[in-house]
Amino acid sequence: MAQHNEFGQISEDRAAAYLMAHGYTIRDRNWRLGHKEIDIVAQKNGELVIIEVKARKNDHFGDPADAVTDDKMRKLVQAANAYVRYHRISWPVRFDIIAITGEPGCQKVEHIEDAFYPPLD
Repeated sequence: MAQHNEFGQISEDRAAAYLMAHGYTIRDRNWRLGHKEIDIVAQKNGELVIIEVKARKNDHFGDPADAVTDDKMRKLVQAANAYVRYHRISWPVRFDIIAITGEPGCQKVEHIEDAFYPPLD
């Protein structure tokens, strides 16, 4: 596995562990349907939570959460719609970002709840 892919996997594992430690149930990881993809699908308190994980080894290139662009948000909303239809879910949906900074073993986790709302276009 390429080193950047390994770092990404370690970071997603860290994000999932963080969520479970905070009372979330993980429904899916790296869920795909065609070209649509969601890093983590979780649930808590009757809400479906779509989570985008962004990780950087340092902050030299800015906050990892800033890498979630408008285009990425639109793609996540499309993927969430597909997930909800596929699984016939009627719960409210929330979009979160987990931003991870640092080397494995000493990563800082920032959980941004309600990070964005679906674009209206």
